[in-house]
Amino acid sequence: MERTHAASVSRPFAFGAPAVIWSGLLALFITVFAGAIWASVLILNLSTGPSIPWSPFVMAIVLWLMWRYLGGKGWPQSTASTRRHLLRANPVSARVFAWSLVAGVLSIVALVGYWVVLYQLVPMAGTILPDYSKYPMLIVVLSIVMGSLVSPFAEESGFRGYFQVVLESRYRAPVAILVSSVVFALAHVLTHPWPTASVFFLAGLIFGSIAYLSNSIWPGIVVHMIGDATFFIFVWPYDTAHHVIWQSGPDNTFWYSLAQALVFTVLAIVAFRQLARHARSGAG
Repeated sequence: MERTHAASVSRPFAFGAPAVIWSGLLALFITVFAGAIWASVLILNLSTGPSIPWSPFVMAIVLWLMWRYLGGKGWPQSTASTRRHLLRANPVSARVFAWSLVAGVLSIVALVGYWVVLYQLVPMAGTILPDYSKYPMLIVVLSIVMGSLVSPFAEESGFRGYFQVVLESRYRAPVAILVSSVVFALAHVLTHPWPTASVFFLAGLIFGSIAYLSNSIWPGIVVHMIGDATFFIFVWPYDTAHHVIWQSGPDNTFWYSLAQALVFTVLAIVAFRQLARHARSGAG
């Protein structure tokens, strides 16, 4: 992957080897912290009074405070410029943003195919989700919306912001994206069946490439939100409905999902090439 002009100008800071470790640990902490807070307030809300959906609003405040701090606000002011640089929440030209979304959405469609195929190749328990059928529609909708915001803001800030920016200051972009994606995948082993780490690794490559090429985490946040909403609504609730092909043979769902994964992978690669071209030219 070529280094774009936009990406090359984003490295005024030089980081030592220890920064790789602390930035990786910080990315994990941000992810776990945000996820734990959201799970705690949601469970408390559902158990004490789901008719009043207060938990999404509390979590919105937590995300806002976290975002401001990571972006350079608050004490100590001596680290403000470093925090702002590491967050990588830079403005993006309209054309680069658009191609980032196209490449990202095509990639999400491919990931859905890979996920379904994986569930038919490897016996796994389904993703654990609340039984929303027991709760009022308002809190269900708001919870899905907030659930689709928590991970994008936390993980893009931590992994494609802080961690990958530090990695890019020391290594070539492919190495930086690869390392951040491996750690990103391992971080999901705690909450998802371990074979799905392969899909999260691919997701890390997608988000990492978008962040590098656009020199911003904003497009990745939007794509990540679309991906999480897609999986929350259309994929994860049906994990246990898939049959392993070694037991019953491949059905139409398997072949359709495999074709979907392969076709949209090719389309996503084409879109990423366009994104790289526009990022290199600095087109607006």
